[in-house]
Amino acid sequence: MSGAQVRLTGGGQSLVLDVANGVPSLIWWGEDIGEADARVAAALAPRAVPHGMLDGGEALDLSPTAARGFTGFPALEIRRGDGTFLADPRLVTVEATPHDARLTLEDVRAGLRLVLTLALDPATGVAAFASRLENTGATVLGVDWLAAIALPLDHDEALLFDGRWAAEMTPVRARIATGAWIKDNRTGRTSHHAPPFAVVGQPGFDEDHGEVMGLHLAWSGSSRVILERLRDGRLQVQAGELFLPGEMNLEPGEAYETPTLYAARDAAGLNGLSARLHPFVRQTILGGRLAARPRPVTFNTWEAVYFRHDLETLKDLAAQAAALGVERFVLDDGWFVGRDDDTTSLGDWRADPLKYPQGLTPLIDHVRSLGMAFGLWVEPEMANRRSALLEAHPDWVLGDEGRAQPLGRGQYVLDLSRPEVAEAIFAQLDALLSAHPIAYLKWDMNRDLTHPASRGRPAVHAQTRAVYALIDRLRAAHPAVEIESCASGGGRADYEILRRSERIWTSDNNDPTVRQKLHRTFSIFFPPEVMGAHVAAATNPITGARSGMTLRAATALFGHMGVEADVRTFSEAERATLARMIALHKSHRARLHGGRLVRLSHPEPGLAALMAVDPEGALVSAVQLDLPRTASPAPLRLAGLDEAASWRVRLLNPSPRPEASMKRAPALADGAESLVPGRVLAQAGLPLPVLTVGGVALFALERVG
Repeated sequence: MSGAQVRLTGGGQSLVLDVANGVPSLIWWGEDIGEADARVAAALAPRAVPHGMLDGGEALDLSPTAARGFTGFPALEIRRGDGTFLADPRLVTVEATPHDARLTLEDVRAGLRLVLTLALDPATGVAAFASRLENTGATVLGVDWLAAIALPLDHDEALLFDGRWAAEMTPVRARIATGAWIKDNRTGRTSHHAPPFAVVGQPGFDEDHGEVMGLHLAWSGSSRVILERLRDGRLQVQAGELFLPGEMNLEPGEAYETPTLYAARDAAGLNGLSARLHPFVRQTILGGRLAARPRPVTFNTWEAVYFRHDLETLKDLAAQAAALGVERFVLDDGWFVGRDDDTTSLGDWRADPLKYPQGLTPLIDHVRSLGMAFGLWVEPEMANRRSALLEAHPDWVLGDEGRAQPLGRGQYVLDLSRPEVAEAIFAQLDALLSAHPIAYLKWDMNRDLTHPASRGRPAVHAQTRAVYALIDRLRAAHPAVEIESCASGGGRADYEILRRSERIWTSDNNDPTVRQKLHRTFSIFFPPEVMGAHVAAATNPITGARSGMTLRAATALFGHMGVEADVRTFSEAERATLARMIALHKSHRARLHGGRLVRLSHPEPGLAALMAVDPEGALVSAVQLDLPRTASPAPLRLAGLDEAASWRVRLLNPSPRPEASMKRAPALADGAESLVPGRVLAQAGLPLPVLTVGGVALFALERVG
């Protein structure tokens, strides 16, 4: 801190605040600048105030309020029983280090204290923002809205993410018009259709070009993201937890802290953002715990058997999965008492004696004898109407007592904010994990919160915190057990749940064409090793589309690879291809899960290309998803390589009959190696063979000198 400024540094950037007038505002966030330049930037920051506005103009700062003359969407909305609703907290203390700051503001008349925390990660430059509001008054303080922060924006093209079940993270672009663009998620989970992610950048930004800011609110409950163009032309973004009416009331002395808003800026487009966010997730969100633990190739039983559990069938599937190179076997839904369909038994977490007369032990022992770890599907937050749990405790449902609520997948949400409910579920899971060598839980959550009331009060916030507490307690009791976050696929994918899990199930849709597109958007914010990606059957049960094994396996290759199909029905050729692809995944696993993922651009919109690269080598995938617009494919430029080095390049899957699709094959098409300078690969590109729809070209690169 220097005088009237706070300057944070990290990742080659500076974030500079002006705190001179008692209201902190952001005046610089970008390339690292010294204190002298920061003072110049502060002197140039004030804007002209036009006629027809308040004398001070729009008071846009880190927490703008109506009391300061701000007429945009305020960052703080409060109320008291006496009618108080205005708040004008002013700076009283500043505590700062080179990488973080804590700004305390107070409004004695309104009876509140607001603490803003800001941090800039030293290695990556990823910023973390949060707000804490304390009721210093003598009466209850109602909080209707509190943003983690209000940030000014330099550009006005927004990339947001829509979607639905089986089509998560669907990208939507638009220019921010005058007024507020509000994206609310009211589902009580991160959601399929309104996840709290956004990118805002220079118009036309793409994977490699344009200044961009990426934002993510790390919260697994209801949320709100606001993008607004003010009437003077400036732009702001806010994000925070979305409350139900009257949900957040602070007694005197109580405080509420927002979820953390993570943000990153880069001048090199979406790949530049990912180059900051991926290592940040690996080291800070995951705490580095996956770095020395290779992500095991996983087999999941769901699309192989669904609810039809038979011990001998499952043993056979396990044996065949192990022969393919699978390292973890996960028993999905249908294993517990009475679970023959999705209308019954959630909440009764013990093995079905009809399907497993000796319990789970024989299957677990068999799986482990094959050299695989054993995992199990659970849905601890839910209970079916038809379950022993709800027959004994019908009042344990999260809901408004006496009011009927719609079912989702035949189930209700359990009120985990009640200690006795959380204790009962913990006891069942703890007993299960204590009795068996279970290495992994697929933790599912298959419905929205439609009546989120507990003991007569709104309770999305309390339920979300209770879920975190349950997972934290279970992890403390069984620290070796890994957890996968699943919510009807990708309905709970966020950084806060990722602190408590090792994997996110990105979608229930394993169609490789859908997955290729989903992985591109999902990977903006998440590194490949946490993205569950499975090889399924040739005919997809959701889309009905058919696809070849090479496409299915190549798609799973660039995530946390797995298999989810009845492998007994695969042909010998399919099995051989899958085994080769699993071996390829393992040979490049350190690079895929620890290197840099680059989403490659190509002039053909129907071609999707990815590259995983580290200092020693790279793996490149080019997939033809749609009928190409041109007859001959343009070369694939490899942005992100060391251009000063030379690279030995080889096509890993040359066509046995190239003449079937080409009169003349390009260089490298026969699988022969070629030594190519990095600058040539970056500027001229790799020659691609003609690919039919669903065709794949996989290249391996090795650094030479």
